[in-house]
Amino acid sequence: MAAVVRQPAVLRQRRRVLCTLALAIAAIPPAVRAAPGVALAGRMGDRALLVIDGRPRTMAVGQSVDGVTLLRWSGDEAEVDTGTGRLSLRVGGTPVQVGANASRKMAREVVMTAGPGGHFTSAGAINGKSVHFMVDTGATLVSLGLDDATRLGIDLKDARTAMTQTANGPVPVQLVVLGSVRVGELELANVGAAVVPQPMPVVLLGNSFLARLQMRRDNDIMRLELR
Repeated sequence: MAAVVRQPAVLRQRRRVLCTLALAIAAIPPAVRAAPGVALAGRMGDRALLVIDGRPRTMAVGQSVDGVTLLRWSGDEAEVDTGTGRLSLRVGGTPVQVGANASRKMAREVVMTAGPGGHFTSAGAINGKSVHFMVDTGATLVSLGLDDATRLGIDLKDARTAMTQTANGPVPVQLVVLGSVRVGELELANVGAAVVPQPMPVVLLGNSFLARLQMRRDNDIMRLELR
């Protein structure tokens, strides 16, 4: 009978970790792996799996790699410091260009594909800081949670208070004007918004933004184009 050779527990654990990392890297879409910038790809044990300039990096909170510092991460969201500013990342989001001097050509339209549940979502920015949008044609204004407003540095001192009706009853909101709202590479200035007291998983892209564009939908494809 052949002898059974048992690997030490440390080697077995190391092999499992390497296999998990290989699978995680393989699962990153090619566009994300090749794109310059930084993106959040997922979790690797107790660390975040980031893609920096096309290279996967496992990072703990507070760790710096290639000029990018992981400030916090929870679930499918993370915040990093690139040395020129802070960026918010989401798993599956578009890689964000690193560097203050990166040129970005503004587009006249943005094309979105429906995701799970038929919702149209897109990475973008409010006042130059990264957010994740979901199109909501039933919302009068762009709507975001108070936690996002605080993170984005939106000044609420002079905000006007109003009441909005939700499925759970009336909710007080604070009305503000956002200096800029960018969805994909399409950007508008001076967009009305409502800040709600409770946290929201995404920023709702309401009609204060959508009404200024030509919106066309063809099955699972939505196009937003400057008029």
